[in-house]
Amino acid sequence: MVALNGARRSQDQHPNLPITTQEIVSETVACAQAGADALHLHVRAADGRHSLDAGRYRETLSALQQALPGFPVQITTEAAGIFSVAQQIDTVAGVRPSAVSISIREMARDPARAAHMYALCQDIGAQVQHILYTPEDTAQLLRWRDAGVVKADQSSVLFVLGAYQPPRTALPADVAPLLRAAPPALTERMVCAFGPSEHAVLIQAAQHGADLRVGFENNLHSPLGPLARSNAENVAALRAALPAALAEKESL
Repeated sequence: MVALNGARRSQDQHPNLPITTQEIVSETVACAQAGADALHLHVRAADGRHSLDAGRYRETLSALQQALPGFPVQITTEAAGIFSVAQQIDTVAGVRPSAVSISIREMARDPARAAHMYALCQDIGAQVQHILYTPEDTAQLLRWRDAGVVKADQSSVLFVLGAYQPPRTALPADVAPLLRAAPPALTERMVCAFGPSEHAVLIQAAQHGADLRVGFENNLHSPLGPLARSNAENVAALRAALPAALAEKESL
């Protein structure tokens, strides 16, 4: 999966960060050609700021479908310190996506509405991926599963290593303990990693059986150190590195 832009970065940080619908579509096509198998989608308002506008999502999803028929797209509900749980629910209700990422930490701001969010996703057939930043987030998810707030088949998670603000670089050594401690009930596990060690972290995650999310949302640098030219360049680099890394793991 590729995450092209995120909620906070701007073209001041990288001129090839996709912001407009056309930029998002063009870069998604390039990433698909480079080996990405899905898109984690953020849309932006006209002024470039993070948006959860349902109309803008529908417009972008339509453009993506025209350019890449059938390519899997997951929308974000990230609040980014701007949107309430009620607004996040309104976005999902207005877009009716096939897949959506939802932060457990953000839903915990309003537990009563959180139950409605997960029920809504089940009703419309949206595949949920829970965003987990800390062991406390994982514990909250398990409590909600036990209570029936999160549905039994909503078992996909994204473990986030490192952080954007305050900046904290993910480390390869963090991966194995995290995935070994992951509860068995969380059957679909993906990893993303903030900072220039992104690729090294993701290689470790792949060697431990996790799916991967790569992209400028989490890291702007190439595996060699300088700024990457594009998301597609980093997708291609990761794809190229995986066969040898997985073969090395099998030989151990």
